[in-house]
Amino acid sequence: MARGKMRRIAAAVAGILFSVAAYSQTEGTFSGYSPYSVYGIGNLHSLGNAYSFSRGGTGIADRNHRFMNILNPASVTARDSLSFMADFGLSGKASLFRDGNSKGIGNIYNISDFAISFPLWRNAAFMVGLTPFSDIGYSTTTTEKSSEGESSIGYTGSRTYAAGGTGSVYQLFAGGGVTLWNRLSIGAQYMFLFGNIDKYSSVSFSESSFRSIAAGDTIQVKASTVKFGLQYEQPLGGNYKLSLGATYRMKAAMRGQSIAYDYWSMSSDGNRISRAETPLKGEGLSFGDELGAGLSFRKGDKWAVQMDYTRGNWTGTGFDSFRGFMNNSSHPFTGGIAQSIRGGFEIVPNANDIRHYLNRATYRAGAYFEQSYYKVDGKPLGTVGITIGATLPVYIWYNGLTVALEAGYTGLGGAPVKETFFSFHVGFNIFDIWFRKYQYE
Repeated sequence: MARGKMRRIAAAVAGILFSVAAYSQTEGTFSGYSPYSVYGIGNLHSLGNAYSFSRGGTGIADRNHRFMNILNPASVTARDSLSFMADFGLSGKASLFRDGNSKGIGNIYNISDFAISFPLWRNAAFMVGLTPFSDIGYSTTTTEKSSEGESSIGYTGSRTYAAGGTGSVYQLFAGGGVTLWNRLSIGAQYMFLFGNIDKYSSVSFSESSFRSIAAGDTIQVKASTVKFGLQYEQPLGGNYKLSLGATYRMKAAMRGQSIAYDYWSMSSDGNRISRAETPLKGEGLSFGDELGAGLSFRKGDKWAVQMDYTRGNWTGTGFDSFRGFMNNSSHPFTGGIAQSIRGGFEIVPNANDIRHYLNRATYRAGAYFEQSYYKVDGKPLGTVGITIGATLPVYIWYNGLTVALEAGYTGLGGAPVKETFFSFHVGFNIFDIWFRKYQYE
């Protein structure tokens, strides 16, 4: 193998290690922010990269040899036979929250994905990567002032109630696929879910004679599961192709441990005091399964229309009854059925135009509706959004810079808090040909 190839492989492996280290540094910081992340394991991420986000998050049936598609393990075989591909993404989100007359804002920036893919043998290929699975980030504060004789323990002055949570769950995945009879592709992917979650609540008093206290739970999460995928591509003549896709992620039993703790702010050493450690294995906790189906209609590298549907069953996962995941607020939650429907479109004016750069760019747009995996006050939480984006070619081959913009609204179904959000995704698509013999040094 050429020395340049070895350097690129080493750089890719180093990139994965860097991503793992960056993803792990979430303690005490918000990797996501939403008052609804108080429920269960927080807000679920839509799996994908900037390429799929820019067209509404679609891709279950997509087969494109120019870009990586991490939504379906069967899609890894849609490639040039000796191509090496990598994708690295960043994202940011700005949100405005409304609860009656109260308002709040939140801004978050994070790494969104890292993945590499390369051929194995003939029609087989491999893919490995790391993406976020869910995020928790919220902080609330309420202050009340007591009057003389209000409390049996005496005048406490003002009381401040606070609650907060941080943490993330990530998914490390590795899998491969193979194409049979030039039309049917199948794939499988091992997924390891891991992360730390911390939720706490506290009460403090303005009167120094009263001791403030905080209590909370730190949960170390681990789980393993498998995702299967298939795609069938049917040529229709005239460079048109119709593709069907399907995926299924199995339900995953949760492992790890939950640590309940107290924190006495006036204690001599100020350290946290752990009260109980509970192994999660055997507690009946699990991640829900997910079934997906997709349809794609494409004309070569000119344009494509896509549509996806996913459904996940989170009933009976145990989050609504286990300390640390359950919520004791006035708006209780239960596990439910997560659903989404997504549609998207992309077009390339002229992929071979050597005079006009923007004609070689890929332009995309999409829209989606999704329903949360939990119910609040017995009702699921709904989100709608629209996306636009483009991939700008860089240098040679299919290297490109993808920028996607998203606008959405969360709060359908009578939700107590309304969220209007704007987000961006930036992806770097790296493409190269392995074992290419140069004619000149």
